[in-house]
Amino acid sequence: MYRRSTPVVIGIIALLGAALTALAYWPGLMTWDAIRQYGQALSGDFDDWHPPAMEWLWRRLIEIHAGPAPMLVVQLALEWGGLALLAVWANRQGRRGLAIALLACGFMPIGLALTGEVLKDCLMAGALAMAVAALASATPENRAAAWRIVGIALLVFASTLRFNAFLATTPIAVVLLPPAWWRGKLRLALTSIVAGAVMIAAMPLANSLLGAKPSGVGLSLVIFDLGGITRFSDTNAFPPIADFDYSDDPGGIVGACYDPSKWDRYAWWGADPCDIGFDNVKEAFDARRTSPYHWWLGQVAAHPLAYAQHRFSHFNINTRLFSRDPTERAVQVDPPPNDWGYRVTPSPLLSAIDGAAVWSAATPLGWPIVWIALALGLLVAAPALASRRLLVPLALSSFLYGMGYAAFSVASELRYHWWTILAAAIAAVIAASDLTGGAVISRGRLALAATPPLLVLALCIGWRLLNPA
Repeated sequence: MYRRSTPVVIGIIALLGAALTALAYWPGLMTWDAIRQYGQALSGDFDDWHPPAMEWLWRRLIEIHAGPAPMLVVQLALEWGGLALLAVWANRQGRRGLAIALLACGFMPIGLALTGEVLKDCLMAGALAMAVAALASATPENRAAAWRIVGIALLVFASTLRFNAFLATTPIAVVLLPPAWWRGKLRLALTSIVAGAVMIAAMPLANSLLGAKPSGVGLSLVIFDLGGITRFSDTNAFPPIADFDYSDDPGGIVGACYDPSKWDRYAWWGADPCDIGFDNVKEAFDARRTSPYHWWLGQVAAHPLAYAQHRFSHFNINTRLFSRDPTERAVQVDPPPNDWGYRVTPSPLLSAIDGAAVWSAATPLGWPIVWIALALGLLVAAPALASRRLLVPLALSSFLYGMGYAAFSVASELRYHWWTILAAAIAAVIAASDLTGGAVISRGRLALAATPPLLVLALCIGWRLLNPA
C-alpha cells in the first residue's frame, strides 16, 4: 500500500548512504587519474587522455569550492538520487519491499568504497542510475516528456566519460525515446543504430568542443593488443622500432613485456617499463605514416587465434572468472600524494567500509563475470515480467557494458565494472519483486534464466576450490 510518508523515509535512507561514504572518504580519494584531471581542471588546458567533459565540470565546481569534495558530492548525489527516485517509483506502486531493496543496492560495500574515489567510472554510473530513474518516472501522468529529456541528457553526458560507455547508454536511450519510435523489429533496429551512433559520437564531439588536445590515448589499446598477439603467436606484431632489434626472438623479447592483466609496462609510468614503450611505438607509426588502427586491424586479421587467446586471458582476469583479484587492490584507500595536500583521513568508518569492500571483492559479489551472467539470465526472464520496460534496458546495459571489456580494455581494476554490478543488482531486485508479486512465467523460461548465473557461479567456485590460494 502506498504511504505518503515513505518518500521522506526513502530520502533519509539515501542521505544516510551518501553520508557514510562522504564521511569516510572526505574530501574524496584522489588516485593518479583524478590528480591529473584536477590539474587540468585548474589550468583549463585539457587533453583527451581522461574525459575532458569531467574536467570541464570539475573546473566549474572549483568556482564553488576547491578540491575533490564538490566532485565527490556530485557522484554521490547522482547515484543515491537515482536509487531514491527508483525507490519512490516502487513505493508509488505499493511495493515497499522493492523500494527498500533498491536502496539496499547502494549499500553494497564495494559501491560504498568505490564511490568514495573521484572516478569517471563512478560519475558515469551515477549518471546512468539517474537516467534509469528518469525512465521509471517517465509516465503519462508524471510529465513523461520532461523526464525523457532529462534522461537522454544524462545518457549523453555519461557517454562523454568513457569511450565504451555507448554499450551501457544505448539500450536505456532507446527505451527513453517515445514508444512509437522503437515498437516493431525494424523500428527498434533503426532506432538502436541511430541512438548508438549518437552515444558513440558524444565523447569525440565533447572533446572537440572543449578544445582538448589529442593525446593518442587510443594507442594504449593498440599496443596492448599487439603485445598480446606477439606473445601468443611468437611473431612480432609491432611496426619496426628504431634502435630495437627483436628479430631473433620476438615472442621472447617482446612477449616478456606482456602482462595479460594490464598494459602498464608499455606506459611511461609503469614499473620496470618495457623498451617497446608508448612513445617508441607512436614514433614508429608516425615514421611510417601508418594509421595505428589500420595496422592493428591487419595484425588481428593475420593472427586471429593469438588475438583471441590474448583477449580471453585478459577478460578472464578482468572479470575474475578463473582468476582471483589481480595485482591491483580491489578498492583504493592509500592514494598517492598530490601537490595540493588533499588526503583522506584514516578513521574507524573508513577502515570498516574498506575492509568490507576488500572482503566482499573476494566473494561472488566482487566477481564481475557473475553479475554479467546474472544480467544475461535476467534478459531471458524479463519479457515475461511486468516491469520489462525497465528490466530489459537495465539488464542489456549491464550485460553489454560488462562484455564490452572482452574487447575494449587495457586494465583489470574492479572500478570498471561498478555500473555492470549496480545495474544487474537493480534489475535483479525488480525481477524478484515481480516474481514474488505473482508474475506468471513458465518453468522452462525460469530454468533457462537461472542457468547462466548458476553455471558461472559453479565454475568460479569450482576453480577456486581446485586452485586454493
